[in-house]
Amino acid sequence: MPLETEAKRISDPIDLEKAFAIRREVFVDGQNCPPDLESEFNDAATHFLATVEGQPAGAARYRKTDKGYKLERFAVLDKYRGCGIGQALIKAVLADLPAHANYVYLHAQVQAVGLYEKFGFKPSGPQFEEAGIQHYKMVKEY
Repeated sequence: MPLETEAKRISDPIDLEKAFAIRREVFVDGQNCPPDLESEFNDAATHFLATVEGQPAGAARYRKTDKGYKLERFAVLDKYRGCGIGQALIKAVLADLPAHANYVYLHAQVQAVGLYEKFGFKPSGPQFEEAGIQHYKMVKEY
């Protein structure tokens, strides 16, 4: 039987703390990302939480930049990887973007490029390092 999965925009401070806890576990603890870098721009972002059977499983956010809309901080807890949480988060974030969002981009960790390609993102430019991790800039094609 499939697990009940939900990804939605956060409107509750308690859910926001759950999202931040997921990101700390995945990025700070798991990938050694500096905490101040991981939490940078939190106040300027729209945040999302994914749950499985009501339990926090993943998080993401987007924010408006001088270039367009940047999707960021997609994080899924280890025990929920491979369950479609990343896809659910991407769908929720893309559905929430303003209608006038005509330039949408992200910095994808190398191992996640294939996931974002399923949603119309294409690599743009050379591979680069961010927070000690290899990434590609990816832009959504409309």
